[in-house]
Amino acid sequence: MRLINTETLELHEFFEWDQDEITFQEMVSKSPSTMVKAGYKKIQDTCKMAQSRGQQWAWIDTCCIDKSSSAKLTESINSMYRWYQNSHECYAYLVDYDPRSLPQDELEKCRWFTRGFPLQELIAPKTVIFFDRDWNVVGGKGDNDDILGIIARTTGISELVLSGSQPVGNSTIAERMLWASSRETTRPEDKAYCLLGIFEVNMPLIYGEGDNAFRRLQEEIIKRSNDLSILAWGHTSQL
Repeated sequence: MRLINTETLELHEFFEWDQDEITFQEMVSKSPSTMVKAGYKKIQDTCKMAQSRGQQWAWIDTCCIDKSSSAKLTESINSMYRWYQNSHECYAYLVDYDPRSLPQDELEKCRWFTRGFPLQELIAPKTVIFFDRDWNVVGGKGDNDDILGIIARTTGISELVLSGSQPVGNSTIAERMLWASSRETTRPEDKAYCLLGIFEVNMPLIYGEGDNAFRRLQEEIIKRSNDLSILAWGHTSQL
């Protein structure tokens, strides 16, 4: 959002995302001020890692989605779960994971597991590889039963769902809501929008509608399902 400085009468833009993250516009321009940001270094490291693993193309939500276009943003968020499903592999960069740590000691403490949109990044892809802050491989969700168990305990998601052995749709609506109940989003609307793929729902994005986004999500779920566990979920403030 933009606010006016009451002393200077100058407009100042306040970002609702991490200011170190690179936007679509910054990625296109590649100005000197963009290329010194920590977010640009993360993009470079991601592409370097992908290239070393034989991948020609990489997708990063912060810089590959044009958030200035409501049509592009709506299309991207409604398609995101499917894109993750079809990816060859997904990288989870854990900036707060110390390279000297052991997964059983530190993995569950990582902030990545507390955020809204990473829920679909964890569930949808066939392969998710976790990297520590120095880009060393911590492990993958399907590589090591111990790591899979840690993730299951941390997230409340069954190992069968995490490994892809059980379709997400086999879990009740209440179970899927519970997976997201303790996760945080920068904008209140994203508490609903980050779950669109989890519930196989498509709907327009209306930033500014606040908690009504979650009510719209519930209405769309009820239209598609006779699972009454949604009625036992409780007040939307739980999410």
